[in-house]
Amino acid sequence: MERFFNTAGPQTPDSYTIDPLSRFDLEDVLLMIRQQRYFVMHAPRQTGKTSCMLALRDYLNKKGDYIAVYANVEGGQASRNDKETVVKSIIDTLTGAYRLVFKNDKADLARNAVQGLSVDSMLSQYLSLLCQSLEKPLVLIIDEIDALVGDSLVSILRQIRSGYADRPKAFPQTIILCGVRDVRDYRIVLSNQDIVTGGSAFNIKATSLRLGNFSKEEIHELYLQHTQETGQQFDEACFPMVWDATEGQPWLVNALAHDHIIPEMIDKAIENIIYRRDTHINHILKLLNEPNVQKVVLPVYLNQENIDPSISIEDYDNCVENGIINRERGKPLRIANGIYKKLISNLNVDTKTT
Repeated sequence: MERFFNTAGPQTPDSYTIDPLSRFDLEDVLLMIRQQRYFVMHAPRQTGKTSCMLALRDYLNKKGDYIAVYANVEGGQASRNDKETVVKSIIDTLTGAYRLVFKNDKADLARNAVQGLSVDSMLSQYLSLLCQSLEKPLVLIIDEIDALVGDSLVSILRQIRSGYADRPKAFPQTIILCGVRDVRDYRIVLSNQDIVTGGSAFNIKATSLRLGNFSKEEIHELYLQHTQETGQQFDEACFPMVWDATEGQPWLVNALAHDHIIPEMIDKAIENIIYRRDTHINHILKLLNEPNVQKVVLPVYLNQENIDPSISIEDYDNCVENGIINRERGKPLRIANGIYKKLISNLNVDTKTT
């Protein structure tokens, strides 16, 4: 099958790709797993988190020291504060994810055994029973954790917390939570409007890792795969233009490669990407139309030095974690890449006077 630049989900064998395991410090991650630590992997949407975590799962299972399970819990989002539905949904998701890789009924038996238990202990008891039945320690990778909200999210985090002392024989050796934001930054609004911070709900988190964009060298490597596959050459003059437009944002890098080979085509390719309103662009535009995001982004776009004191740290963090602005030590805030600048310039607000 002809290979392609992937802009629609995790990497596949048919897509051009940078080795997912090279995009984070694998030795550091393995050390934390050996030390039985729980941690967070976070990055903006469509930067490759899922591909990296699936690759980590497969790497760990191939090495054979652990049983590694990856599960995406985004399906629980629709039930919001309905804890019972969300918890049962997550247990079902974990069971299916385990069965997909290991082809036995151990997770099914654990799920059946906890039916009828209190919703606030069902997940922790399920994980405990599953781990006790396994011949190796369990490494659990939970993706899209920040799709969950309110009472449901707090219940999940607290049940993970409750079994921590029993690892690794009766609870996962390591749990990796994946999402856009660091769990310590969550401000969770419960159904009674009380606010719980991520730290108090999950205060065993050892550290957090942020997945970065492609480097200039990785963009060259990715595009060279297409040249080797098809014989089509990318003009060297393209690469500085691709960098200015994307600064290595993986979805944008792949999307641009669909539409251009020579420098004269890049501006048109950028316009096509914006015009098509693909999922990634739609997501960024939705964020840019939120008032709290505009309060942060527009002054940065206009290079205004005075910081509005009414803008909260949470609003700045939201823009950074979603990859809209870059915050580097000792440097002014700036818009993350040229394509996002174009999106901001097209906002239905007066960017000249805001």
